[in-house]
Amino acid sequence: VQLVESGGGLVQPGESLRLSCAVSGINITIYNMAWYRQAPGKQRELVAGITTSGSTTYAASVKGRFTISRDDTRNIIILQMNSLKPEDTANYYCYSLGHATEFGSWGQGTQVTVSS
Repeated sequence: VQLVESGGGLVQPGESLRLSCAVSGINITIYNMAWYRQAPGKQRELVAGITTSGSTTYAASVKGRFTISRDDTRNIIILQMNSLKPEDTANYYCYSLGHATEFGSWGQGTQVTVSS
């Protein structure tokens, strides 16, 4: 299984980014999926999750600003991030919401830096 995150970058506060996670080696159709993030010196945290039926959940800190979606035909997970804040700065990863063991190792993530 390979997870490849992309779309990160350096943006100013208030701007937007769209992250994409391409998954290969496994069919995500049957898995609840999620985006996580890890800032320097902090533990990895759940940002947003999406079930197989499309139900979503968000961390309180991003609710109303971020939107998770999935395209099972392309095996990708998307995170639309609006109104970015400096505290959103972190490396962002996608993975199985339930940490399914068959997913194996995490990807490299994509770095998001929000700074003026």
